[in-house]
Amino acid sequence: MNQSSSTVAARAGAREWLGLAVLALPTLLLSLDVTVLHLGVPRLSEDLQPTSAQLLWIVDIYGFMIAGFLVTMGAVGDRIGRRRLLLVGAAAFTVASASAAFSITPEMLIASRAVMGIAGATLMPSTLALISNMFLDPQQRGMAIGIWATMFSAGIALGPIVGGALLEHFWWGSVFLLGVPVMLVLLVAAPFLLPEHRDRAVGRPDLLSVALIIACMLTITFSIKDLASHGLAAPAVAIGAVGLLLGVLFIRRQNRLADPLLDLRLFRSRALRAGLVAMLISTLAIGGIYLFLTQYLQLVADHSPLVTGLLLLPAALALIVTSLLAPVLARRIHPLLIVAVALAVSATGFIILASVVTTADTPLILIGFAVAYAGIGPVTALGTDLVVGSAPAERAGAASALSETSTEIGVSVGIAAMGSLGIAIYRAGLADGSDGGAAAGAYETAKETLATALEAAGDLPAEAAAALTRAATVAFTAGFAAAAWLGAALLVLASVLTIAARWRADASAGASATRRMLGA
Repeated sequence: MNQSSSTVAARAGAREWLGLAVLALPTLLLSLDVTVLHLGVPRLSEDLQPTSAQLLWIVDIYGFMIAGFLVTMGAVGDRIGRRRLLLVGAAAFTVASASAAFSITPEMLIASRAVMGIAGATLMPSTLALISNMFLDPQQRGMAIGIWATMFSAGIALGPIVGGALLEHFWWGSVFLLGVPVMLVLLVAAPFLLPEHRDRAVGRPDLLSVALIIACMLTITFSIKDLASHGLAAPAVAIGAVGLLLGVLFIRRQNRLADPLLDLRLFRSRALRAGLVAMLISTLAIGGIYLFLTQYLQLVADHSPLVTGLLLLPAALALIVTSLLAPVLARRIHPLLIVAVALAVSATGFIILASVVTTADTPLILIGFAVAYAGIGPVTALGTDLVVGSAPAERAGAASALSETSTEIGVSVGIAAMGSLGIAIYRAGLADGSDGGAAAGAYETAKETLATALEAAGDLPAEAAAALTRAATVAFTAGFAAAAWLGAALLVLASVLTIAARWRADASAGASATRRMLGA
């Protein structure tokens, strides 16, 4: 009877599910901000007239700040209270969003986006940590995290649709105002629906550790982005090496501290390690291929941003369905096995993409992407649950920050690695086929990107323009196919590693049971 009462008491009620709805809103918003800005870049450039370097920082600074502050903010939330950190972050995000929407200079927009990234870093681990505290029953927690992951994934997928619709009717700053009403709802509802939770046993954050992890993440991320944009260059390599050195110093310091910012003992869990690897590789693959697909649909298939977003809607729906289905299946099947199968499904989608992209068969390309996206849903939902569920309650913030950091790093590395491969193949395939003169200059300009190639073709006579357009398109699709093959190989590798993790867990459990029997 006591055990039954305890089980009932551990299950979440209506208040917790309403609280989950409140937490899902900022999660959707934060993921929307990952993709929604890209559609507004042309109008933004026309209005603020930023330099190329300023435009790069406008687009990238948000992700830089999130990646740099996630682990720090997860640990801070464990110390000062997760609801408190969530409310502070929501207030800061609201102010920064309004500032970004009405920016009058590139510098003002860069600063606003930086604050949005720092505030976003407080929101993401706080939402996951609070879910872990609110849903103590494993099945309910899995379903809650599955819903959270669905909102996050749906935001990324629906970003082009929402952005395209807003830009059809309003100015570029309107994409930032999405955050204001959402955060106001959170600020009003959170004190009534969300519990406060913190670890009172821990002390103040180690400021040197904070500085080391932020500097490590920012320098490595900057190096990756610069290498992707400008190729192998000594400054970028040197900055990346400095970032790796700072990371080593951070790890060594955590091993010496009695109360570390990041408890490295979390990595002793096989489930946590497997979840992190699966999410890292899956987001790496999908982040890199998304860059090619959106360009293909707009520049090769010649669709508007809004139509492009609508064409991606079936893939978004597939991702949402599989994200919701995965926790249900996890009640009967081990989560690691589901993740392994999902990674294999996603790899199949990448193989379809790689096989058909050079045929210009848009329906088949969209089918391949939908299959790839469908496989990502269970990985995100169950991988996150594996990571957060493997950590002690008092370290849930730090564990959720690790989960989010793996996805942010995955997207950045995917864009850098797969983007660099595609660009290299594009440039190699775009040989100078002109007869000299103006066309030769156009071909040289076209080697930068497909967009510049199409712009350069507009200044040429009809026959030369058609030849350049055709050559650039063929070179781009070849790079697209190579990136898809790379993504498929990485996903197959991740699937094999996940199955191995499951096998080792079974072997370890069997050995432990044998030892107990012999001891008896």
